Formats: sequence, structure tokens, C-alpha cells
Amino acid sequence: MAKPPHLRLSKRVVDRLPVDGGDIVFWDRELPGFGVRVYPSGRKVYVVQTRHNGRSQRVAMGRHGDIPSDRVRNEATKIIARLKAGLPPVEAKPGGPPTLADLAGRFQREHVAPHCKPGTARNYGYILRKHIVPRLGELPVAEVERKDIFKLQFELSGVPTVANRCLDILAKMLNLAELWEMRPPNRNPCRGVRRLKASPRRERFLTPEELGRLGQALEAAPAEKLASRHVAAAIRLLALTGCRKNEILGLAWDDLDFAAGEMWLRDSKTGERMVPMPPAAAEVLASLPRTGGNPWVFPGRKKGSRQVNIHVSWDRVRKRAGLDDVRLHDLRHTFASRALAIGEGLPMIGELLGHRRVGTTARYAHLARESIQAATAKVADSIGAEILD
Repeated sequence: MAKPPHLRLSKRVVDRLPVDGGDIVFWDRELPGFGVRVYPSGRKVYVVQTRHNGRSQRVAMGRHGDIPSDRVRNEATKIIARLKAGLPPVEAKPGGPPTLADLAGRFQREHVAPHCKPGTARNYGYILRKHIVPRLGELPVAEVERKDIFKLQFELSGVPTVANRCLDILAKMLNLAELWEMRPPNRNPCRGVRRLKASPRRERFLTPEELGRLGQALEAAPAEKLASRHVAAAIRLLALTGCRKNEILGLAWDDLDFAAGEMWLRDSKTGERMVPMPPAAAEVLASLPRTGGNPWVFPGRKKGSRQVNIHVSWDRVRKRAGLDDVRLHDLRHTFASRALAIGEGLPMIGELLGHRRVGTTARYAHLARESIQAATAKVADSIGAEILD
């Protein structure tokens, strides 16, 4: 690929920057060292890069859209000047050592923005704003102790899943604080803190009869204005492939190889991966019309955009099918349960679902036992009919 041109990075220009198969940095032609990094997912992060004492330094400023467009250039100028002077990119607040709130800000700028997917970044930001910073934000980073972690856990004991998420984020933040020399090494107070016992995950699997009602509702959805043709197809694909919602909605036409029977998932929770395109899914995809000038399989309302939220349509469809307690994600559980029922083992299920850890797939172990018991009973009944006569 040719070296990208230098541009004047205004909001309008950054909005229109193309997304390619790899990371690309577009540099500003007026302010040397100021640029924006465009990821294959479409995420755009402002960066600055300069040299001090022969050493190159690059700092992520934040995501495009999160920083006011009229301030980003001035902020970049200040950061570049500080880096050239050998100073930290952001001036420490006067009047004392950095607090956990200061660490949270740096964590979001320098770790979350350049490394995390948009959904993860939103989740981190919510947890920090809602739970961590209000409770621990005023504490000096170097003085956060285990008792502070226990106190936060106790206050959130009524919502153990949230408490555990806070613990995960704090552990990551305080590890980085040691790396950034904001705390003594090997002193992370989250180490050894036990996670709270969360309520069992809700599991819901559709029966064959319920799948039939869902299929009828999806067939009627476009005519009854429950869901568009594309959204109905997306819901069918969730059931046929076991993929996550964002994996299906993030498909571009270039990601589909009908000849090989494969789909390239770029927006996968566990990283980009290739998955099979079963014939039933290929039939659904092949039936969809393409929108001129739009690369996405499931186009959005705005020109060149894609669908990001189909829950409103899903609510109408599931009501029509009499499945009020069924979530979109339950279609993924149903795919796993059906695979187990026809004899696939847990390792294969994990591969099909794109699980990174074996423990994630282990939640279906009880279904595997039920399948084995049912199969054993059938075999025993067959033999018993002969040996016990």
C-alpha cells in the first residue's frame, strides 16, 4: 500500500478517512507529529509522536469523537512540547500526588483507547465513572491498599458481577501504575482478593417448537413491519452460526467466501477469525440485496454505515413468536445445546463458538452429561429389549 498522504486533520477529514485491512496512521501536514490512527474496525484514535534524546515516543490522546474537535490540535501541540522537553505527556495536577482518578484518565487515554474494542471501551468508561472513581477516585495511587478494594467489594456485594468487573479493571489499572512508576513494584493490592460468587448465568435454550415459531415470525417480519429483510436475515444467521451479534452485524461482503464456504469475522470478541459458512447460512446471505456504495452486508440508515442495534426489531419479532423471555444471545446458547445434542464434544463447541478459554465452554458441561445419559439410555433400552426377554 502507498504511503498515506499528509492531510490537515479537521473533523470532517477524519470522519471521511478510509478503513483498510490494517492499521494506518494519517499525519497532519501542518503540525508535525500529530496524527490519527485508523484501525480495521473503523476506530480512529488521535496520536502524537516526537523524539527526545534520540528516542521516539508515541502517545495516544484519545478516540476521535471523545475529544472536542476544536481542542484536539491545541492539546496535541501541548503534548508534543512536553515530550520534547522530557516531561510526561500530561501535566500532573498541582497540590499533591496523582490520584486514582488521574490514573483512570491515563488508563483510558493510553491503554483503553488504542488497545480495546469500542464496546469494551464503553464498558470500561461506564464502570470507572459509575463505580470506581466515585468510591476510590480521591485516593493517591501510591496509597491504595487492599482494605480499599475490600471496601469497594462490600459496597457492591449486592451486584457481584459488577463488583468482579471492578476488581478486574482495578487490577489492570494498578499493574499499569507500577509500570508507569506511580506505585512501588509488586504491590498490587488486588492480588489475592477473591472474586465474589455471582448468581448462576441465565441459560435459555429454544425448543424445536419454539424455533419453528421464531421462523414463522421472521418470515412474516418484513410484511408486518416487525423487522426489515436484512434484520430478519441477521437474526436467522445468529441461530444458524452461533456467532455473536456484533460478529454478524460487522460482516462486509468482502468477508464472505461463498466458494470456500467461509466467513471472516473482523469484529470478534476474541480477535479476527475465520468461521465456516454452513449451506443454510450461505442461502440466507446470498438472498440479500446489496446496497450500492455500501460495503456492509447489513447496511444502516446512514450512507455507508452498518446496522449496530437490532434489539427493537428483535423485541417485536420475539413478541410475535411468543418468546418474551428469550434474548438474542440465547440463540447462541441454542446453537451450542443443539450441537451437544447431536453428539459434538465440548472442545468442538468451543471452537465453533470462538471461545478463548476452555472454562467458558464448560458452562455447557451439564448439557453434555444429559446428552450422554440420554444416549446411554437409548442403547441400554435397545439391548435390554433382547437380553431381558
